[in-house]
Amino acid sequence: MNGWRAGLGMHRRAPWRHAVTAAVAACALLCAAAPALALPDAVRDNPGVAPGAWTRWGSGEMRWLGIALYQATLFVAGNDAGEAPLALRLEYRRDIPGARLVQASMEEMRRLGADPARLPEWEAQLQRLFPDVQKGDTITGVRMPGQGVRFFHQDRLRGELADAEFGRWFFAIWLHPDSRSPGLRSQLLQPPRKPS
Repeated sequence: MNGWRAGLGMHRRAPWRHAVTAAVAACALLCAAAPALALPDAVRDNPGVAPGAWTRWGSGEMRWLGIALYQATLFVAGNDAGEAPLALRLEYRRDIPGARLVQASMEEMRRLGADPARLPEWEAQLQRLFPDVQKGDTITGVRMPGQGVRFFHQDRLRGELADAEFGRWFFAIWLHPDSRSPGLRSQLLQPPRKPS
């Protein structure tokens, strides 16, 4: 009788042990995959850059006259934000017409020193690429050095402006030392913390 109960007890404990082991293994897998899962599709799905190369750098909110416009997050595929592929994801806090997004972008690139002769061409292309945004929408720009910028709305590719010079000046809006929002620039350029 004791042998039978002992055998029964072992069978009762075995499923419990398997459940705990499975839960621990699942947690380990999910924790290991969390950085990759955290990458937006617009960042992860770019030719020439392995998804594992991207890391999330800093994030911050852009405000104008106290009004929240968007939350910005920078992703970098490498260790040097000046030389590596970059992705900037903007999550809008309010509705903004696409024409206003284009106008603000052109004004900032002009103010920072972009070639005025190039601006009309870039403006025409941005008008095609920038949709009207609603609160909660995202636009992600992915800059590949030497190639230009791919634009995504809600993680769907809208198109590409294949001009490396444009890419440099467009990302300067947020990353140039003379950015209109130095606090946001400082937040974006925070590299990820290294595990201790």
